[in-house]
Amino acid sequence: MKWTDDRSDNVDDRRGSGGGGMLVGGGLGTIIIAAIVFFLGGDPSAILNSGASSGPQTEQRDLTQEELGIREFVRMLTKENEKTWANVFSQNGIQFHPAKVVLFESATSSGCGTAQSEMGPFYCPNDETIYMDMSFFNELQSKFGAKVGQFTVAYVLGHEYGHHIQNLLGTLGKIDQLRQSGRYSETDMNRVSVANELQADFYAGVWAKQTDSREKILEPGDIQEAMSAAAAVGDDNIQKRAQGYVNQESFTHGSSAQREEWFMKGYNTGDIRQGDTFDALLK
Repeated sequence: MKWTDDRSDNVDDRRGSGGGGMLVGGGLGTIIIAAIVFFLGGDPSAILNSGASSGPQTEQRDLTQEELGIREFVRMLTKENEKTWANVFSQNGIQFHPAKVVLFESATSSGCGTAQSEMGPFYCPNDETIYMDMSFFNELQSKFGAKVGQFTVAYVLGHEYGHHIQNLLGTLGKIDQLRQSGRYSETDMNRVSVANELQADFYAGVWAKQTDSREKILEPGDIQEAMSAAAAVGDDNIQKRAQGYVNQESFTHGSSAQREEWFMKGYNTGDIRQGDTFDALLK
């Protein structure tokens, strides 16, 4: 993809800073469950805040030239998300304010508890921040079969920024109220979660379309990279690789086909009003 000259000041790069903070307790099994349930998802605190213990400290170090380049790339993507969504909100008479993005390695503190690299990228609504350990993209390719390129990072950040858009529009708050009411079964809430995640994919597609219309960022193969990433983190693909079979009732993010479908709907329409996944899936 083509880079623009824009950079955001809302990126906090904590890599190389040392520390490591508190590591969440619960054992490796808890971390694996969290990685599957919250892959490219929302608030991870429900599973991971089950206790904490002091973790090993890492030494401070200087970032490599490659890591500095990644920071600039993420700053550029973050700014393009800010510009696109500010335009969309303005067109619809809604007030917008940007999310923050934190780059970290291994572990760091967040408003939703301890962020760990095993969890994959996530959005924390408590502090309106996206947390990303860039080693996730190596895992995405080696363990989940995605073709990883620069637009893979753009898709993932676009999805997480989609959760921020949901937060600003009140969607995440309504879902949390449903969950806390206790009136809905786990299967029912899983269906709501799927609709929530697919809408974030849709918003990522809207972002790609509108940003390309403004900045001409897309190059041949970019959309295919996004499709490869979307398919890799479909619940059916993750379950097949993790346990050898698929249980559709336990889906929390949608199948590979659904994730591709809703990203492409967002990209093809470029219209935020076309993304009511809840109406489409929960009838």
